[in-house]
Amino acid sequence: MGRRPHALLLPYPAQGHVLPLMELAHRMVSHGFTITFINTSFNHARLLSAMPTLTCNSTNLSINFISIPDGLQPGDDRNHIANLCKALTTIMPLHLEELIIKMMHEQPEHDKPTCLIADESMAWAFDVAKKTGLRTAAFWPASATTFTNMRNIPKLIQDGIIHEHDGSAKTPGVIFRLSHGIPPMNVDHLSWNCFFNPESNKVIFHYVYSNSESIKNAEFAVGNSFYEAEKPVFDYLNSSKILPIGPLLSGRRFGKPAGIFWAEDTTCKAWLDEQDVNSVIYVAFGSLAILDERQFQELALGLELTGRPFLWVVRPDITGKAIIDLPKGFKDRIGDRGMVVQWSPQQDVLAHPAVSCFMSHCGWNSTMEGVSSGVPFLCWPYFADQHLNQTYICDVWKTGLKMIPDENNMITKEQIRDKVEELLGDGEMKKRALAMKEIAIKGVEKGGSSFENFNTFVSAIKQEV
Repeated sequence: MGRRPHALLLPYPAQGHVLPLMELAHRMVSHGFTITFINTSFNHARLLSAMPTLTCNSTNLSINFISIPDGLQPGDDRNHIANLCKALTTIMPLHLEELIIKMMHEQPEHDKPTCLIADESMAWAFDVAKKTGLRTAAFWPASATTFTNMRNIPKLIQDGIIHEHDGSAKTPGVIFRLSHGIPPMNVDHLSWNCFFNPESNKVIFHYVYSNSESIKNAEFAVGNSFYEAEKPVFDYLNSSKILPIGPLLSGRRFGKPAGIFWAEDTTCKAWLDEQDVNSVIYVAFGSLAILDERQFQELALGLELTGRPFLWVVRPDITGKAIIDLPKGFKDRIGDRGMVVQWSPQQDVLAHPAVSCFMSHCGWNSTMEGVSSGVPFLCWPYFADQHLNQTYICDVWKTGLKMIPDENNMITKEQIRDKVEELLGDGEMKKRALAMKEIAIKGVEKGGSSFENFNTFVSAIKQEV
């Protein structure tokens, strides 16, 4: 082969999308690729402040970090996903095209980009890549089942499950199944119907729909899952060429950029070392979930009520308010039994022998990380694909329990205590979780299905056009 392959990687600008794509970048580097990782200017700045050692040109890693504008104003709310999606499709394609053309003109022949790997949620980028003559691949950071729902929007419309104009349920609460073996789904839990107001849902539905059309311009699709986790879905998707190459676990690459937006509080590792094996409840709700203040207080009191040690990740914006108030006297009553941090090195935490269970929002990264550590789950989904991921954990793999809101939409402190006891008293649940861990890890090791799929993908995308 002549020149070294040079891949441009474009994540959707959210923590759960940047993380696994960053791990894909590291794996591609070890297969001889140069990588240019393209973040939005806003997220680029967050990465730099969370990892001060990261420079813009980390050439020693063969990963170069650059940024382009996301189309929003500096003070705009990037967590308003509908507004973000609008900006991404109107402003960002022009900047991406300019960037690629500039790289094609200015870089020496052996350094020019050869391919674009974009998040499926940025599939509009494949139209740009086609114009500029790059090879293309889609990356899907969530479950293959969520991918399938998106690819089947025309079928969902045709079958009378959703409305064509906004993707909303024709009959709210209807349970449907795309194919035998694929988990049943509540139409209200389709990922575009979970954004809390109809107008946002509609914008996101159209964004998802147009991406699922644009993805047809990608030559390959690879996903952060593994064959055994969703076997019936991969069999169903056979014709769509999505290769499972996961779990993509990025947190263990010491000293290398992992794509984290918050500085990790590593002091929790020393605290975990002092706890008994299999004793700690780990509580973390990812980068976007919001708990209202009443529910936040109830969760604190529930953790207190368990009488067990806990490590709780409380993001500065978790209640959507500037100031977070823990219940009066909480810290004094808890003492050293509990630790509260703003962000944790989650994969190290989940792999720690002291951790007994994972109370989680069930984002797919967290799901894959928990599965890969053999930790059972207490499921508390917030939005998007998280309800479906809960179905996998609780109903398919049977490695977790659902937290059920009461008639006031609250998960009470008593339920928190009771579910912890039920989960930790279930030896069979832990056995199943450890069996899943073995399968997940075997898949990415030499000879495993994800390992082989990754090699297939890499050798195909390396070929000259």
